[in-house]
Amino acid sequence: MTMPFFAVKKSFPKILFVASEAAPFVKAGGLGEVMFSLPRALRELGYDVRMMIPRYASLDQEKYKLRMAYEGLKVPTDAEEEGQPRHLICNVKKFESPSGDHRAPVTAYFLENEEYYEKRANIYGYGDDAVRWALLSRGVLEFLRVNKDWRPDVIVASDWQTGFLVSYLHQNYKDDPKLNSIATVFSIHNLHYQGMFDHRFITEMDFDDGHSLMPSLFNPRLLKINAMRRGIKYADIINTVSSNYSKEIMTADYGELLDDLLRERRSRIYGVLNGIDYKTMNPETDPHLVKNYNVKNLEKRLANKTELQERFNLPVKNDVFVVGVISRLDEQKGFDLLFPVIEPLLKQLGFQLVILGSGDGRYMSFFQKLGESFPEQVASHLIFDEVLPHLILSGADAVLIPSRFEPAGLVQMEAMRYGAVPIVRKTGGLADTVEDYNPRSNSGTGFVFKEFDSLAMATAITRAFENYRHRLTWQGIEKRAMEKDFSWEKSAQKYLDLFFRAVDLRRKELER
Repeated sequence: MTMPFFAVKKSFPKILFVASEAAPFVKAGGLGEVMFSLPRALRELGYDVRMMIPRYASLDQEKYKLRMAYEGLKVPTDAEEEGQPRHLICNVKKFESPSGDHRAPVTAYFLENEEYYEKRANIYGYGDDAVRWALLSRGVLEFLRVNKDWRPDVIVASDWQTGFLVSYLHQNYKDDPKLNSIATVFSIHNLHYQGMFDHRFITEMDFDDGHSLMPSLFNPRLLKINAMRRGIKYADIINTVSSNYSKEIMTADYGELLDDLLRERRSRIYGVLNGIDYKTMNPETDPHLVKNYNVKNLEKRLANKTELQERFNLPVKNDVFVVGVISRLDEQKGFDLLFPVIEPLLKQLGFQLVILGSGDGRYMSFFQKLGESFPEQVASHLIFDEVLPHLILSGADAVLIPSRFEPAGLVQMEAMRYGAVPIVRKTGGLADTVEDYNPRSNSGTGFVFKEFDSLAMATAITRAFENYRHRLTWQGIEKRAMEKDFSWEKSAQKYLDLFFRAVDLRRKELER
């Protein structure tokens, strides 16, 4: 049993987060936001927390005042053929977090390599991405070997991109006295993505069971390595981003062909719900809103609703039910459920639907054509925008999230923070965060449907619409939603417990 954090705070291990992205430096999605908020919340509890990501071309060195931490780092390539370089030369730059600035990101390191990071405009989407993440993973470990100023006791590796790191540490550095005592926590944000291939259609010849050593950075087999499998297989602790998702992934329906391995390691699997940043996501101070408000003056939301309707060229009607969608548009998010039912729902209920998102052309075309068919009820903005989510959260009456699976989900928590009532499918983090409205007990914070079924979703939307028409009932749901606490402070405390467990397990492993 581990000791509570407050009893050993002074001697608690130093923590390093390693990921492919981290706000505010570079961000493509929810992972980047987590890599900003969680380390910062841990720092607020008094711990030495740092992060390390690549130094991409888009990262502004002047803005963040990066300085050289280590020049000429030699990263082994494990080259197998004559003429291939035995090392790749990298630099490590450092961002020093300003003392006393609680809103600033934590101290961060950046792995520099001209070929694999500095010449690339994007974070993801390259044919050699596996090489880029393997280089990051190996580069982190080599930097920790030679860096005399700071070395972590716990490394938190995030998703398949850094599953390579867990594999390298367990296999290549298992006898290295500078590294083999470092505990690893492998954090699964989305099990569906496991490497540079479709894990559902892998041949026996290409299958990676995780036992063999990692191939050379120049070996084409690296593209077939299942880094997600390796992270799960070798980490001291495995974490998922919600309690419910940690149980779901041990089933065949959600396990993405890794459920057998996950069940085998069930004693080391935990679920800690992601949080949201209550400093930036705050309707009382949000600069993007027409009118700021809190749970005590919800009537002020009406000004934001009017602005939302005007911004999306919809008729301004105070009493119309407005449903918002803020999402990546792909198969995971469950919008197939709308195809057979949305038109009759719009005709019968007369609500307005506002969509913000981008992704698969199939869904983008669907929403675009829907807007053409219902110009006074449906409007969409199908490119990324940083401001519009705040307007939708503050102006929409409800948000729709019909996901096939959802490891954690941030939108439903952000929506509840702003008083937009979530309509969600009961899966993953959505099930952990949204309580279905019960008229008998007058309880609940949203509307939940269980089956991945169009009729079930349509019923939930209809239930929300009918309850919206009863103002006092709806205000009660809004207030209960806004009063929920999804701050990172709560989640950070639970993460600390996982770090204690990981350190204890690593210590026992070394003592064997």
